[in-house]
Amino acid sequence: MTHTLAALLLGLCLLAGLVLVTLGLPGLWVMVAGVVGYGWLTDFRSVGVTTIALVLGLALVGEIVETWLGFRLARRYGGSSRAGWGALVGGIVGAVVGVPVPIIGSVIAGFIGSFAGAGLFEYSRSSATTAVRAGWGAVLGRAAAAAAKIALGIVIAVVGIFAALQG
Repeated sequence: MTHTLAALLLGLCLLAGLVLVTLGLPGLWVMVAGVVGYGWLTDFRSVGVTTIALVLGLALVGEIVETWLGFRLARRYGGSSRAGWGALVGGIVGAVVGVPVPIIGSVIAGFIGSFAGAGLFEYSRSSATTAVRAGWGAVLGRAAAAAAKIALGIVIAVVGIFAALQG
């Protein structure tokens, strides 16, 4: 396989990954697969263990940050750890339910799911006012997590492009 074709496939994976991240889907992992695939297609001449470890680490940090921010902001806005769990479960369910709606369905449904999950889980323990505040915190956490994952995706893309340019 030519270097040009491998670089083109890497570019497509990186671009698709960034689009998926903005839609609330696992785009960072598509990007990691693109970098590893590029390395494999080019006999790992410019993508080595360090590059693979770096992009894997960045993707893992993205997942941890996403989970942590939902919990943290739901709690900061008055919710308990139940609200954090509700935000996590609701966000995942919402994103999955919203997938059939083209382009932004999973994004909007993920935000609604985070709000509803945090609110419902907190309402089972506390007042409606506290539940709404916790839900709002979960939405803010999801937005901050999306921004962080987009930033990490850009870093992964730069690392991938740099590796391709070295080859």
